[in-house]
Amino acid sequence: MYQIFKKEVNSFFGSLVGYIVVGVFLTATGLFVWVLPDTNIFDYGFSDLGSFFQIAPFIFLFLIPAITMRSFSEELKTGTIELLFTKPLSKLEIIVGKYLASCFLILVSLLPTILYYYSVYQLGLPQGNIDSAAVFSSYLGLFLLGCVFAAIGIFSSSMTDNQVVAFVVAFSLCLLMYYGISQIAGLTIFGNATYFLSQLGLDYQYNALGRGLIDSRNVVYFLSVIGISLWATNLRLSAKIG
Repeated sequence: MYQIFKKEVNSFFGSLVGYIVVGVFLTATGLFVWVLPDTNIFDYGFSDLGSFFQIAPFIFLFLIPAITMRSFSEELKTGTIELLFTKPLSKLEIIVGKYLASCFLILVSLLPTILYYYSVYQLGLPQGNIDSAAVFSSYLGLFLLGCVFAAIGIFSSSMTDNQVVAFVVAFSLCLLMYYGISQIAGLTIFGNATYFLSQLGLDYQYNALGRGLIDSRNVVYFLSVIGISLWATNLRLSAKIG
């Protein structure tokens, strides 16, 4: 599994892919946090990173499917998938190796944004006037959300040998899980079931972690979606390859 992980990470940073992903994420979030009107911290007037944690999931919606779309689609298209599975590794180990490489790239993208926290910490009046617990629980939620998107992207990539189709499927599923469920739950036809349905959305779980208290139920939810997605990927590849 480590060899697969290492190979994928090298492919990210041996080309422009990894640098583009990190650069786009930092540029986009930096603009919203520090430059654009109505969302930048200086206009907002409070030492808070709320704008960063609000916009980052939507940037991930585009970037993470772009990262994962080639994971198995490229192998299926070039016919190297059979060669890959002849290695002395189980299908699940190969899937997890590719998945962890995507999660590593997500982590690398997030780490430089700690500078945002440090800057806001220094700018606060008085200095340090920021809810650090909420910030770090939000970082945990954002990382777990990114990992869920990556798992969904890996699954989508296993469904087709067309990378564009894999991107569209991954984006659609991630959008449905993050934004669509809460919108559907808001329909009046569901009556008393609205609150229960809203809890199934990724946005509900993500926002819950951002309150500064790490609830194990939220973490278990994220891990469950990741596990189901990787299990479905294993089933899909087993059906294709045998």
